[in-house]
Amino acid sequence: MQITFLGTSSGVPTKSRNVSSVALRLPQRAEFWLFDCGEGTQHQLLRSELKTSQISRIFVTHMHGDHIFGLTGLLASCGLAGNVERVDIYGPPGLNDYLQAASRYSHTHFSYPIKVHTVRPGVIYEDEEFTVTCGLLHHRITAFGYRVAEKDRAGRFDVEKAKSLQIPPGRIYGQLKRGETVTLEDGRVIHGTELCGPTEIGRKIAYCTDTIYCDGAVELAQDADVLIHEATFAHQDADMAFQRLHSTTTMAAQTALTAGVRKLIMTHFSPRYAPGNVVELRDLLKEARAIFPKTEMAYDFMTYDVPRRRELALNH
Repeated sequence: MQITFLGTSSGVPTKSRNVSSVALRLPQRAEFWLFDCGEGTQHQLLRSELKTSQISRIFVTHMHGDHIFGLTGLLASCGLAGNVERVDIYGPPGLNDYLQAASRYSHTHFSYPIKVHTVRPGVIYEDEEFTVTCGLLHHRITAFGYRVAEKDRAGRFDVEKAKSLQIPPGRIYGQLKRGETVTLEDGRVIHGTELCGPTEIGRKIAYCTDTIYCDGAVELAQDADVLIHEATFAHQDADMAFQRLHSTTTMAAQTALTAGVRKLIMTHFSPRYAPGNVVELRDLLKEARAIFPKTEMAYDFMTYDVPRRRELALNH
């Protein structure tokens, strides 16, 4: 699982930062999922190592323009390229109407199936590998955060040990790999857990923007390996954050601390903290790290490979 930040500015783009969009690459499937799609996202994709032909799901947090204005253009380009099989889109009420109107008035025809799912808090997608849930955040309009949880996997199957126990290969190996208990023809009872290594704990990612500090974000981020959280304002601008229902750096850090996450990556920064101003982005990073030391500040095209728990333990 690899995260790529395609846009890290809030409200409007800057020379170095586009508006909101984050990609989650799933190399084992040769596909990626997109979270938000601000204006210019398709240009950012072209500049990245991601292939638009591999986009399969898009998750939209809310209906503000800096999170959706790039959606119709990206979908249209994918259709013209003819290399996308199907896209499922998840988001708040109104998203389907918006896409229908944009398509109708721009005379855009999508040459591949697009399905829009109106989300409610809870599980919104699940397959054999992942569960995606969403929860309400606290913003000026209805806004959702998302949590992607990779399912735990049985540890590596010890084929040599199975052979030494004279267990016949085939269907039984598959059962044992899944940790099941099998009774052999000779009456022996074999427990799959005895032939498998430690369980591989699934990775968890939370994406929370736009929002002020709220219980919903803490719940989505609980025990996550990575929390991607907006940090629009510096702590000194907390009054402005409360007025606009956005987070400060300290709110993002407090969310990470309360939820017990392993890493916080902040994004969605106000252009007011450009280099040369009284308060700069590096000051925002210091504020967050004072509360939650394992904090990073996202920048456009930054990538982050989400490690497994076992890999984390080895690194420590």
